[in-house]
Amino acid sequence: MGVATCISDLYDSSCHHPKKLKKRNQLQTVEIKIKMDCEGCERRVRKSVQGMKGVNSIEVDPKKSKLTVIGYVDPDKVLHRVRHHTGKKAEMWPYVPYDVVDHPYVPGVYDKKAPPGYVRNTADVDPQTVGLARASSTEIRYTTAFSDENPTACMVM
Repeated sequence: MGVATCISDLYDSSCHHPKKLKKRNQLQTVEIKIKMDCEGCERRVRKSVQGMKGVNSIEVDPKKSKLTVIGYVDPDKVLHRVRHHTGKKAEMWPYVPYDVVDHPYVPGVYDKKAPPGYVRNTADVDPQTVGLARASSTEIRYTTAFSDENPTACMVM
């Protein structure tokens, strides 16, 4: 019986074509910025992603112009579908909470259109402008002159 099982397994594997293995998407939270003026726009945005395969939940926040999709989806496909079905300009959510950014007032990070408590993500900003937020050599000299780690620092009491 063991030999017959081995022969049948060999026969089954040689006759059938191996199935292509699909790469399964991971659970993701996709945030998209899209302008919504009225309840009809909000409904259209919700319906555009509602029928997608792998979507678990949809949150629409018209005050922030934000669409949040949670599920086993590809972010680029969600963005393309929203653009295609609504006919509106949509982009990935470019903002992060104010507390996360080291220097929130660097040129290019602060955005007047951002919702309250949010600034533009520093990963999207040009690296040359982020360099402007670093302290100059005179600032570093003054801050290290009075530090406890500097053995030649003055002692002011």
